[in-house]
Amino acid sequence: MFFESFKKYETEIAGRPFVVEVGKMAQLAGGSCLVRYGETNVLCTATMAAKPREGVDFFPLSVDYEEKLYSVGRIPGSFQRREGRASEKATLASRVIDRPIRPLFPKDMRNDVGVVATVMSVDPDCQPEIAAQLGVSVAISISEIPWDGPVASSVVGLVDGEYVINPTLEQREKSQMYVTVASTSELVAMIEAGANEVSNDDMLDGIMFAHEQNKKIVEFITKIREECGKEKVDFPSNDPDPEMYEAIKEFAIEDIRAALDTDDKRVRDERLKPIYEAVHEKFDEIYPEMEEKIEDCLYKTQKYVVRRWLLDDGKRVDGRGIDEIRPLNAEIDLLDRVHGSGMFTRGQTQVLTVTTLGPMSDNQMLDGLDEEDSKRYIHHYNFPSYSVGETKPSRGPGRREIGHGALAEKALLPVIPSVEEFPYTIRLVSEVLSSNGSTSQGSVCGSTLSLMAAGVPIKAPVAGISCGLITEGERFMTMVDIQGLEDFFGDMDFKVAGTKKGITAIQMDLKVHGLTPAIIREALDKTYKARCYILDDIMLPVIAEPRKELSKWAPKMLTTKIDPEKIGDVIGKQGKVIQKICAECNCKIDVEEDGSIYVSSTDIDCAKRAIDIIETIANDPEEGAIYKGVVTRLMSFGVFVEIAPGKEGMVHISQLDVKRTEKVEDVVNVGDEIIVKVLPKDDQGRLNFSRREALIEVEGLTPENDVSDSSGRRSSGPRRNFNRDRKPRRNDN
Repeated sequence: MFFESFKKYETEIAGRPFVVEVGKMAQLAGGSCLVRYGETNVLCTATMAAKPREGVDFFPLSVDYEEKLYSVGRIPGSFQRREGRASEKATLASRVIDRPIRPLFPKDMRNDVGVVATVMSVDPDCQPEIAAQLGVSVAISISEIPWDGPVASSVVGLVDGEYVINPTLEQREKSQMYVTVASTSELVAMIEAGANEVSNDDMLDGIMFAHEQNKKIVEFITKIREECGKEKVDFPSNDPDPEMYEAIKEFAIEDIRAALDTDDKRVRDERLKPIYEAVHEKFDEIYPEMEEKIEDCLYKTQKYVVRRWLLDDGKRVDGRGIDEIRPLNAEIDLLDRVHGSGMFTRGQTQVLTVTTLGPMSDNQMLDGLDEEDSKRYIHHYNFPSYSVGETKPSRGPGRREIGHGALAEKALLPVIPSVEEFPYTIRLVSEVLSSNGSTSQGSVCGSTLSLMAAGVPIKAPVAGISCGLITEGERFMTMVDIQGLEDFFGDMDFKVAGTKKGITAIQMDLKVHGLTPAIIREALDKTYKARCYILDDIMLPVIAEPRKELSKWAPKMLTTKIDPEKIGDVIGKQGKVIQKICAECNCKIDVEEDGSIYVSSTDIDCAKRAIDIIETIANDPEEGAIYKGVVTRLMSFGVFVEIAPGKEGMVHISQLDVKRTEKVEDVVNVGDEIIVKVLPKDDQGRLNFSRREALIEVEGLTPENDVSDSSGRRSSGPRRNFNRDRKPRRNDN
């Protein structure tokens, strides 16, 4: 038999079959399994290096979530027809897998561990990210890798007032929140949430609802591990010798206390330099060739000081109260020609966000595994090395930058106006200028300022804040607005963004195994109070609501909708008609399949002119309306005038001027632009125009004699302003 060790385990999650197959695929990996959730299939593997990596002071874990386009029956669009670098969604999925599993590995292990989740088939109702998270937990659990798991993950939605586990595609479209919750058998290990201004109570209840489901899945994975799991291997600990640590701590602890006791990161770093030099001078000879372990002892001593201050004395490094926020400042309009800018400063954390508005054709195209193929709201986050006083060269956005940009995007998405309300592509770029804790939430605040300054009619302002945690046995304490040291040496970074009405996004990073409901409740309450203060006292006094007008540098966007069958007339053969409109009106035109048309130009009058032309092409000109047209042909009995590509009619010689006309050449020539008024069509349905009536109505000229129109009667109709007729469906911004 090829697969003598093959085993299959089945259960049900949210009414759909969940199957784990072990022993058939990737048998040389440390642990592997194929997970089938509905018709979603994900191969998950976990492998550990035999020896520790030298010269590192961290646990080297890599998590890769690989999207294969064959899983949705598509061929990659690249030149080589291969999958390229990981998409942003794949990177975010990798981060969500990483965060709950990382704290469960031994902190003193330095062996490389590689986790790979390969998506091989996708059922839209059974999201591959969830299957991957569960499959990774199985793969690590049954491997020889030391790990204090398993951990299970579920998504909880809120549909029609009811909580739903792992909502289907249809349910996700209606859900008021999308919250990924990972749990061990007892504690909540990770939260990643996007929500439509959900209350603290609804959010907490949803988290605990998912937690209860996760407990059942943990039991299922535990049974798999008990039946086919390998024996965990021993590893060489990287912790410094306890005797060394105690000696260095005793030597340096008082100096370290004095050095850390400041609210200025630069001062703190300068104070620590001579302490490090003194410690190395004394202990390098005592412990030769152990410089890295001495550095570890100094790090652990700083951690000991900060945690004891917080737990025993209620003292923070910078002297703040436990729930006190650092000094705040908000500004707008810092850059001259951008469409909108806002800067938010919290202590030594400073983020500048710039808003750019573009036509709908600037939407970002997506080539992923789900149903979303484009998006019109894009948020990018940049974290240059100078923001932390370093000199590393920029190599483009890493996973952290992608993750923080996505978090800010998720936080603001519920308040972004619909395309019908605001037909623009919106790009935000958050530039971190200085970093000392929670720049992602600073970017949320700066982005709200920038959007309102740009005139984007957001539904409500959004602010974000972080909450930290220190635990010791059953004891715990939380603190608002953690700075860098409290993040490094603490146990949690609980980021919450939202409006005054409710939560829009959560991201929770932990260094411990998990949280109790009491800790989650306290963190939600403290962050709500803090973000209300930031909104009311800091941000809204700077700009209370979105500006009513866009920047003069922003494109002006108009939209209309035509019969989809008329799209071909608007575009024209080989695109000649629409290209002509764009050239004449100095604008950009985007046409959607449903007949929606978006026209953008920096000159609003040009955009209006283009809309008039498009509507004239798509609709029969309304009797009595005034148009500007071009003379195309001269005849003895009149002239032909084109008011839009493909829309040509005749002006009879009797309707060419307010005075009697003997020869058409005496009044107009081919190529002249003239205004005309639409008369009733003739018996054959052809267009007839009157320049005479247009001159009387628009320019107020008086006719020298009473000349009737070609049909034998004077034309009449509602008064119109030339090129100013706006249809109710149009949205002028």
